[in-house]
Amino acid sequence: MGSTIAKLRPFIMSTIMQEYKKYICVICGFIYDEAEGWPEDGIEPGTRWEDVPENWFCPDCGAGKEDFDMVEME
Repeated sequence: MGSTIAKLRPFIMSTIMQEYKKYICVICGFIYDEAEGWPEDGIEPGTRWEDVPENWFCPDCGAGKEDFDMVEME
């Protein structure tokens, strides 16, 4: 069992250490958080921005993905 955990450790650590990004709608200020996704529209937590469907729209104002910018994290 210990060897199984040792083999999985790099995967577990990389998953834990993943940095999720946030994207803001420049029209209304809605923030899409990759860590949270948007389950209301079928976008699971952990879904990267590039994996969000191109036909997805801002749930607050209806803007398209092209109207979102990545939020710089400090």
